[in-house]
Amino acid sequence: MLENIYNRLEEIFPEIVELRRDFHMYPELSHEEEKTPEKIAEYLKGLGIDVQTGVGGRGVIGILKGGKPGRTIALRADFDGLPIEEENDIDYKSRVPGVMHACGHDVHTASLLSVAKVLSEVREEVPGTVVFVHQFAEEATPGGAQSMIEDGCLDGVDVIYGAHVMSTEVFGTCTVREGYFSSAQDDFYIKIYGKGGHGSEPHNTVDPLVTGSQLVVNLQQIVSRRVNPQSAAAVTVGSFHSGKATNVIPDTAVIKGTVRTYDQEAMEIIEQSMRQIVKSTCEAAGAEVDFDYVKDCPSIWNDPEETEKVRKNAVTVFGKDAVHTEEPMHGSEDFAFYQQVVPGVYFTVGGGNPEIDAVYPHHHPKFKVDERAMLHIGKMFAQLVFSDN
Repeated sequence: MLENIYNRLEEIFPEIVELRRDFHMYPELSHEEEKTPEKIAEYLKGLGIDVQTGVGGRGVIGILKGGKPGRTIALRADFDGLPIEEENDIDYKSRVPGVMHACGHDVHTASLLSVAKVLSEVREEVPGTVVFVHQFAEEATPGGAQSMIEDGCLDGVDVIYGAHVMSTEVFGTCTVREGYFSSAQDDFYIKIYGKGGHGSEPHNTVDPLVTGSQLVVNLQQIVSRRVNPQSAAAVTVGSFHSGKATNVIPDTAVIKGTVRTYDQEAMEIIEQSMRQIVKSTCEAAGAEVDFDYVKDCPSIWNDPEETEKVRKNAVTVFGKDAVHTEEPMHGSEDFAFYQQVVPGVYFTVGGGNPEIDAVYPHHHPKFKVDERAMLHIGKMFAQLVFSDN
């Protein structure tokens, strides 16, 4: 059966490429997706699959009930674009100014639709039930995963699998890792209220810029001195704005940044330390402060038992030497929210290929991947559906 499915995926590959390129030409930003979910729903309905739209807001779910007993397996793809002006010189370049699929979500969506098409053709042989989860707003905070879960996208689901194409990994390879596979992401927003004045009279002011500068330095001591060296973590200030003129001490300073951790203990230590340091640094300078710490996304944690299943199936699809176990990703992914409800595994598929200039990192205006990676994603998903039950 799987050999026939593989062959069918190869047969429809030109159709899936065309579908992916259509998504690529008309990307939509997070929480603004309208045409994309409509296209997805229309395609799934054409396959005779039960479809739910508006899930959690803009999500789409397809449900395929197989003809044989088995578990209920969810397969997830995301479909939002990024606020980036594409610089690739290709026929299917983004037609939307300032918006681009620069992270492969168009690839994920088309890959999952290819699996839906092939499985719908052999539904009597499909074990259990397959839930095709098409998620909106993966790139946003908050992302679409939480609201889709709250709206019931995982009701009755036993396990969920997700795949991400990677331009930084060689085409024809797959990375599968047990346990932590991505960092958690928290964000922080600090506004310091000082007392402005003339630049020649700093003694009559409470300088929020100097206070903020000291605070930035103090925050860097958290990871180096308070977090266990065996726990990877990062506290990054990405934005610092204060003042406009050379001879004016401003009233306020605004600092924004992100925190990346893997384990819960490190996350709690960093948050508590930040609250203490922000408060004490500003108090010592005589400044007031507003501090907002936002928990954005937890770490992806791949279930050990399910990971072993994915690894065995990856060896079947890619070959033993092409299946790797790399260090966890430093980026965050809201697939992690699904894993807090049901066991799940997130894995990556290589899409990098220097021969077609697919060498740029994700979120780059020249991001590109080898489209044949869609076949690998499709085969992996199909393999998991049939071998998992």
